[in-house]
Amino acid sequence: MSLDGRNVVVTAGGSNLGAAISEAFARVGANVAINHRSSSEQAAHLAERLRDIYGGIHIATQADVGLGEDVRRMVDDVGSRLGPVGILVNNAGPFSKTPYVDMAEKEWDEVVGSNLKAAYLCAAGFAPAMRKEGWGRIVNVSAVSAYVRNRSVYGLVKASLHTLTESLAIELGPEVTVNALAPGQIVESLGDMTSIDPAWAESVSNETPMGRLVTRAEVAELAVLLCSEPFDLVTGAVLPVEGGLRIPSF
Repeated sequence: MSLDGRNVVVTAGGSNLGAAISEAFARVGANVAINHRSSSEQAAHLAERLRDIYGGIHIATQADVGLGEDVRRMVDDVGSRLGPVGILVNNAGPFSKTPYVDMAEKEWDEVVGSNLKAAYLCAAGFAPAMRKEGWGRIVNVSAVSAYVRNRSVYGLVKASLHTLTESLAIELGPEVTVNALAPGQIVESLGDMTSIDPAWAESVSNETPMGRLVTRAEVAELAVLLCSEPFDLVTGAVLPVEGGLRIPSF
């Protein structure tokens, strides 16, 4: 599988799952623009490491992707330094566990803006060039939280991201495909949940038919796969990556 010479933007691409996705695209020959909001040193260091290991042109680009002005500036920045972008991975998406009635308006705006509004803004910014070039791929990073209901806004925005994925697929075809990944609990991110429930990892693994949790590397490889030739006719799809956890059972 090769994406030689394709230019990719990964939002929040300098750490955690975003860094794994950035590296997965670099590994198959793509040039990666690593978006960050405030971690310029981390993103720049990753870009340098990817250049050293895989070659290619990899850059760090700053933007708060929940702000239209920032996204428009990022589109111009990446275009001038890399050229037309063919692949967008909307990975930015802060988690929240705050109950609705306790949530400050600022937290609501942050979670909705970075998870949902950002995907719309980035698609609106990068898709016109994709359509002009006649080829483009957008991958939205959702979560298995979209399939359940809880006491916070995170599941709401991820479910809404599925609707946005389908709507953009209709709007941007045939040149651009738009798909989403919905990971379950990621192994490397367990710390966020075990601080709330120490038994979380064991309970989730026991409820999952595959008996284990997904890794960042597995999610990253699937993001690349969705942009490869075998998936040229797949659009508007959401691929759960959670070992069957969402399947109702008794």
